[in-house]
Amino acid sequence: MFSDKENINILTSLLIARGVRYAVVCPGSRNAPIVHNLASCGQIKCYPVTDERSAGFYALGLCQAVNNPVVVCVTSGTALLNLAPAVAEAFYQNLPLIVVSADRPLQWINQLDGQTLPQANIFGNFVRKSVNLLEPTDEEHHWYCNRLVNETLIECVKGSCGPVHINVPITEPLYQFNVNVLPTERKIELLSVSSTDEESLKLQLSPLFNSVGKAERPLIIIGQQKPSASLTIALERLHAQQYVVLYEPLSVEQGEGYIEEMMQLIGDDKTFLPDFILYIGGHLVSKRVKQFLRKTRNAECWIVNSEGVLYDTFMNLHGVIQADSNAVLSTLPCKGETEWFEQWENLKQKARKHRVEFQPQYSSMLAVKQFETLINQVESECVVHYANSTSVRLGCIYAQHFVFCNRGVNGIEGSLSTAAGYSLATKQRVFCVIGDLSFFYDQNALWNQNLGGNFRILLLNNGGGGIFSKFEGLKDSPVRQQMVMAEHTTTAKGVCHDNHIRYLSANNELSLEQALHALVFDKSTQPMLLEVFTDVEKEMKIYQDYFRTI
Repeated sequence: MFSDKENINILTSLLIARGVRYAVVCPGSRNAPIVHNLASCGQIKCYPVTDERSAGFYALGLCQAVNNPVVVCVTSGTALLNLAPAVAEAFYQNLPLIVVSADRPLQWINQLDGQTLPQANIFGNFVRKSVNLLEPTDEEHHWYCNRLVNETLIECVKGSCGPVHINVPITEPLYQFNVNVLPTERKIELLSVSSTDEESLKLQLSPLFNSVGKAERPLIIIGQQKPSASLTIALERLHAQQYVVLYEPLSVEQGEGYIEEMMQLIGDDKTFLPDFILYIGGHLVSKRVKQFLRKTRNAECWIVNSEGVLYDTFMNLHGVIQADSNAVLSTLPCKGETEWFEQWENLKQKARKHRVEFQPQYSSMLAVKQFETLINQVESECVVHYANSTSVRLGCIYAQHFVFCNRGVNGIEGSLSTAAGYSLATKQRVFCVIGDLSFFYDQNALWNQNLGGNFRILLLNNGGGGIFSKFEGLKDSPVRQQMVMAEHTTTAKGVCHDNHIRYLSANNELSLEQALHALVFDKSTQPMLLEVFTDVEKEMKIYQDYFRTI
């Protein structure tokens, strides 16, 4: 029988699944349920040691002998501090020592309760990773707990190995051992690819390729990454092999993504749910596609990145591949599933037809559509930066070229400064498409004498944070417009005058067309800015109509 504590059972199950076979355990009341599980599972040999300082070094010696991860388990309070010398030694010897500490629940730390101190991250830089498990109360908590343990145990053995710390809060009562069988927990694999030779790659990636070969509905999705000619070549090959590949303009040098449109068309149609997902790159702008892929809880998902970092974005991760993503894509074997591929191609054709035929009224959407049309006519190459929020979402609809955007944390600050900085190192025209709040927040970017005529700004000014107007529940709040949407009547004209920037403006379709042509094609020795004035409520209606009428 095992403990009734879900976090302890998740931990025990994953330690066994990852081949941990030795543990050094110290006496204590709070860690007794963990010790009970380790000793009762039948697959981990436990050695009791009373002195925690000595126990840490016992575990270190076991690591040296077996060349595999070893657990040292202690109770709460100063017991954990006594492991510090062994942890530091393990760090510098690159030994896979797994420190497991029991703890009081968070609400009882620093409340004069017995044998407590802040244990999370207590070893600082001497461990590769430190996690504080929660006590799961629902399915998402269980997924989170599973993910934390997987992340930590992977980090322990990655590369040259190193110590890690798993802190386990446990609520009383402590000693209820009424669970018959440990749960079968999701074990996230790590494949570290060390060779770029094609044959060696295929051998090292055989678990991935086997899964792709068995899949009936494989899907590749590409998040934000640097533009790459090799990725363009790989995508052409994948399309010829009839693989379904989803991407946004933040991911590829050129192409039409249509992710948001396709998600709208799919709705609740489960026939579009994949049974295999290969995730390349970083952030995705589309919230819909993330929600959609989180419905595929039984799909096998692999993520590829050169650091081997575990990102469980879709809550169904099966494995992490530490490798160059383009190399992995270039060696994918087999042919995609024709019927599945055609199903998605038909969807893309509908999305493309709608995008071409939909004619927005005067709005930011019209401005971006016309801007992107003109950009495609420029003879020399251009660089386009989109700011976050509504701006980049409009870019994802109309841009057919690579788009720069600060999606790392999706903040509104710094988008203008980033584009301005880029313009200093190139003779190409650098455009920044940006909303009003983001622009005025970062207007000091223009206070720089080094900016030249190659820097052009398309400012979409609807008098506030337009993206907040789409939230239905927020419309009932009396503070919505003034305090959440930050309504204003500010214009960039004065800012441009003060910083010697050529200023253009538009407030209807005719002036927009004329000013956009000047912004894109005119030669200038000074930066240029086109301010497009629109109405925030009409803006959102037009944006919503685009998807409603698809």
